Amino acid sequence: MKMGFSAKAAITDGKGNFSIQPITVHAPEKNEVLIEIKASGVCHTDFDSLNWGDELVLGHEGAGVVLEVGAGVKSVKPGDAVVLNWAIPCGRCFQCSNGEQSICERQFTEKESDDLAGHAHLNGTMIGDRPIKRSFRLGTMSTHTLVREEAVVKMPEGIPFTSACIIGCGVMTGYGSVANAAKVQPGSSVTVLGAGGVGLNVIQGARIAGADKIIAVDVSSEKLDMAREFGATHTLLADRADAGLLQAAEKVKQLTENRGSDYAFECTAIPELGVAPLAMVRNGGTAVQVSGVEQVVSVDMELFEWDKIYINPLYGKCRPQIDLPILMNLYKNGKLLLDELVTRTYKLDDLQQAFDDMHSGKNAKGVLIIHE
Repeated sequence: MKMGFSAKAAITDGKGNFSIQPITVHAPEKNEVLIEIKASGVCHTDFDSLNWGDELVLGHEGAGVVLEVGAGVKSVKPGDAVVLNWAIPCGRCFQCSNGEQSICERQFTEKESDDLAGHAHLNGTMIGDRPIKRSFRLGTMSTHTLVREEAVVKMPEGIPFTSACIIGCGVMTGYGSVANAAKVQPGSSVTVLGAGGVGLNVIQGARIAGADKIIAVDVSSEKLDMAREFGATHTLLADRADAGLLQAAEKVKQLTENRGSDYAFECTAIPELGVAPLAMVRNGGTAVQVSGVEQVVSVDMELFEWDKIYINPLYGKCRPQIDLPILMNLYKNGKLLLDELVTRTYKLDDLQQAFDDMHSGKNAKGVLIIHE
């Protein structure tokens, strides 16, 4: 392996703590790309990863500039601006061959064939004299990172890195859940539960899809104000004591000819609300669980009556080389709001403040500026 160079990164011990530490990032080998990170999004998943039990370089939303490429890399070259994609497809497994790249059978496994693994997964990043893993094999809260070619998508000119970096997670998840998973139709009605970062992208995805009625539901009046900016036509201020949002569901029915909406999306990440969108949709409607609830929840099966569809897509069914350019073109055409999502930017050393502001609800999205 070629000699590495010095960098610095936010490192978690896996036990709830993190610190900014020096690391060494090696030069790229075959099929690898060395990136100078310009900006990294701050996400609830990043905070959760503090307690995953592993020492990690934090961060999975990033954008930067290619510094160097290894043998075999064809899609990017040094100097290219790129967005990083956290669900890195192998391109060869059963799911990838069927166009389901977001659920690639190999992306979450540690044991990969030599042609896929490479040093980017094994020992391309070092802390002291030992290898260190990177969150989702990216580690974007770092001055530099080494990734597989499949993890990067070239950016067109004119997109700020602070806006581009958030495309590769929350924006794609929200928009893709509308466009790729639910396939929202023009003229339809849509209800969105939760107007945080992901919910706002579901809202603007529905707007771009041509939905006629977009109902945002949240317990925060401030978030509902922002929901209107992103495309909500109606807003409902929910009561925290409303179990399963059943009272809110009655209000949704009143707004939809006492029928229920055609589509409803859960974006709260509250396990108890995992099945709440079923109460919002009409018979034959589609309920979408967007936020990735993984806990055990009780389900009243009457909510499934009649002919309702419930889906739980991962990452908006993202196909990186297809969908991320679509998002960037929508931004360039003025249809997708990205700059407006970034409430505040921080330096890498201010990551704790970024986490604090995220949990307090101050930000639609916080972003770390790694390199000016």
